Amino acid sequence: MTGLGNFGAALWELSTFTTLFHVTWATLLGIFVGSLPGLTATMGVALLTTLTYTMDRDAAILVLLCMYVGAIYGGSRSAILLNIPGTPASAATALDGYPLAQQGRAGYAMGLATAGSALGTLIGILLLVMLAPPLAEAALKFGSYEFFWLALFGIVISGQLTGGASPLKGYIAGILGLMVAMVGSDGIHSYIRLTGGFDQLNGGIGLIPAMVGAFGFAEVLSVMWQKVPELATNAAKGSSLPRLLDIWRYRITIVRSGIIGTMVGIIPGVGEDIGAWASYAAARRKSPERDQFGKGSTEGLTAAETGNSAVVPGALIPALTLAIPGSAPAAVLIAALFIHGIRPGPMIMIEQPTFIYSVAAMLVFATLAIGIFGVALTPLFIQVLKIPRAWLMPVVFTLCVIGPYALSQRLFDVWVMVAFGFIGFLMRQMKYPVAPLVLGIILGDLLDKSLRRGLILSDGDISAFFTRPISAGFAIIIAVSVLLSIAPVRRSLAARNPFANGKQP
Repeated sequence: MTGLGNFGAALWELSTFTTLFHVTWATLLGIFVGSLPGLTATMGVALLTTLTYTMDRDAAILVLLCMYVGAIYGGSRSAILLNIPGTPASAATALDGYPLAQQGRAGYAMGLATAGSALGTLIGILLLVMLAPPLAEAALKFGSYEFFWLALFGIVISGQLTGGASPLKGYIAGILGLMVAMVGSDGIHSYIRLTGGFDQLNGGIGLIPAMVGAFGFAEVLSVMWQKVPELATNAAKGSSLPRLLDIWRYRITIVRSGIIGTMVGIIPGVGEDIGAWASYAAARRKSPERDQFGKGSTEGLTAAETGNSAVVPGALIPALTLAIPGSAPAAVLIAALFIHGIRPGPMIMIEQPTFIYSVAAMLVFATLAIGIFGVALTPLFIQVLKIPRAWLMPVVFTLCVIGPYALSQRLFDVWVMVAFGFIGFLMRQMKYPVAPLVLGIILGDLLDKSLRRGLILSDGDISAFFTRPISAGFAIIIAVSVLLSIAPVRRSLAARNPFANGKQP
C-alpha cells in the first residue's frame, strides 16, 4: 500500500466515537495548559503520560499528541490578550498579537492565530508523511559545529526583533540572555560557574521562571507604573473568524513559515520557540510591511503561529525515525512510546511501517480540534480583557508564582521569576526589547555545548567551524545579516542599487 493509502486507512481506523472523545478532552486540556503562564507543553505531556499507563497504545499516544498540539496553540491566547506567552513557543506571537488586542482586534487576532496554527500543523503533517525518511537523514548531518552557528544565528535574528528599537538594543538584550544561560554547571564537565556562591544556581537559571517573570510579572509592574492603564476596551468587537482574503493574501508567508517550522523541528533539540522566531524573522525580511512588525502586524502574527505549530509534526520526524527528540515535548513522547511498547528509531519503518501514518492521522484530528475550539472559545477568552486591570493583575501575578513553583517545587524559582520581572520592567522603561533576552536564554545552552564540543573534537582548531559546508553556509549568512543591520552599509548598498529611485541599469 502507498503512503497516501496508509494515511487514509489510518484516518478511517481512528474515526470512532472513542477517538473523538479522547481528542476533545485532551486538546481542550492542552489549550488551557498552554494558556496558563508557566505551564508548558512539556509539563502537560509529562503529567499526562502518568495517566496513560492503563490506556491502550493508540489511545495513549493520541491523547499525548493532542495535549502537545493544544498546548503549543494555547500559548497564543494569553500572549495576545495579556502580552504573557503561555509557552515559550508563543513569545513571538506576543510581539504583534498584543498590539492588535490593544487596537480592539483581539478577536480577529485570535482567529488569525487559530488559522495559522491549523495550517502550519497541516503543512508539517504533509511533510511528515511524504519526507520523513530523507529529512531525518539530512538532520543527521548536523554536528556540534552546525549547532553552534544555528544558535549564533538565533542571536543575530534577535537584533531584528526589536519592534522599532535599534538593532543594537536587540543584540544587547540577546547577549544578556546568553550571559544568563551561562550561569550554573557547564554542559560538558559540570564545572560550576558564575553562581556567586549560591548553591541554588548550580543547576542554572530556568527558562520558565525567567520567561514568566520577564513577560508576566514585568507586565504587572508596567500596569502598576502607569497612571492610566491602556485598556483594550473594545477588544470584544469584530469577528473572530479570519477573512479568507487575508489567509489567501498571506499564503506565501504561511507556506514558507510552515516549511521553516517543520525544518526547525527536524533539527534535534531546537524546538517550537526557534521555529516561531525563524518564521517571524523570515516573514519580516520578505514583507513589504516590515515597518508594522512589532506594532500589530497580522502577517507577523500569522508567521509566528504557523511556524511554531509546524514544528510539532517536524519534531516527530527525528523522534520516530531516529529516536532523537526534535523538541522537549517530543523527548517526553519518546519515553511514552517506550512505555507503550513502541520502539522509535530506524527500525520503526520495518517493525511497524504504518505507525508513522497513524501518528499523522492523530495530528489531523488534533488540528481539527484546535480549529473548532479556537473559534468557539474566542469569545470566552476575550472576556478577560473586560476585567479591570486592578482585578486582573493580582490573578496574573498568582499564576506567575504558581507556574514556576509547580514546575520544580522550588521557592527559589519564584524569586528568579520576581528578579526577571524587575529586569523586564527596567528594559521596557529603557526601550529595550524583552523577546531577545528570552531567546538568548533559550539558545545559550545549545551555543555553549556546541562550541565546547566542537573545540574538543577539533583539538582546539577553530577552522573546523568554517570548513564544513553547512557551517560555512551559516557563517556567511550570519556575516551578511550583521552587515545588513548596519545603517551605513544599507545606505551604501541602496545608493549602489541601479533600480533605486526608479533608475534603470
